[in-house]
Amino acid sequence: MVKLIGDERLDYLLAENLRIIQSPSVFSFSLDAVLLSRFAYMPIQKGNIIDLCTGNGIVPLILSTRTKGNITGVEIQERLYDMADRSVHYNQLEQQIKLIHADLKSMPQELGLGKFDVVTCNPPYFKTPQKDKQNLNEHLAIARHEILCTLEDVIKVSSQLVKQGGKVAIVHRPGRLVDLVELMRRYGIEPKRLQFVYPKQGKEANTVLIEGIKGGQADLKLLPPIFVYDENHEYTPVIKEILYGKKEDK
Repeated sequence: MVKLIGDERLDYLLAENLRIIQSPSVFSFSLDAVLLSRFAYMPIQKGNIIDLCTGNGIVPLILSTRTKGNITGVEIQERLYDMADRSVHYNQLEQQIKLIHADLKSMPQELGLGKFDVVTCNPPYFKTPQKDKQNLNEHLAIARHEILCTLEDVIKVSSQLVKQGGKVAIVHRPGRLVDLVELMRRYGIEPKRLQFVYPKQGKEANTVLIEGIKGGQADLKLLPPIFVYDENHEYTPVIKEILYGKKEDK
């Protein structure tokens, strides 16, 4: 059994056959996190992976189905860290996934430089709003806005943590793409793979996935776009497979 607090619920990650603790008033993962978990390069047999801004642990949980490597998740909010920790233990993954309750900016000093093969992050998307426009829910405000860390903090720390030749994968909003590329290059991460996600055909992209290599050579590949919904506003086959797994052959 797992202990649930307040309005928490235990949801299925169907494609991965895992369970995760969620809370509408504290934190629930979005499709963006799932897309990042599927987009990022993963060493299959061994390696060290770290996920920054880990929230309720969604990215480490999914990554555990793609690699046998060691996964570390870093979350600054104690409430979210606790949710992630209980989910990891419920799924009996504590031997593979280690969670740290800390400010990501302290990780290079605490964990050491160049220790990780892959860094992933689904960071806060929005710059800090004026106080009167800020989300009154502190948990959601911190998860969505650059209150405790900025995009530059994320990329600087990622560059410090990742090995030379290692990979950094981030999901963000297309409006910050120029910032992403500029900051990655400033901190020695060369963008190598880029993929846009669209709500549906004919709409503007609302999500961008980008992966870079520490010390890599310039050679950016633009991957085929992902469309979330079809003309009937149902999930496209690609999204269905990501969320629910491959269909069984009849």
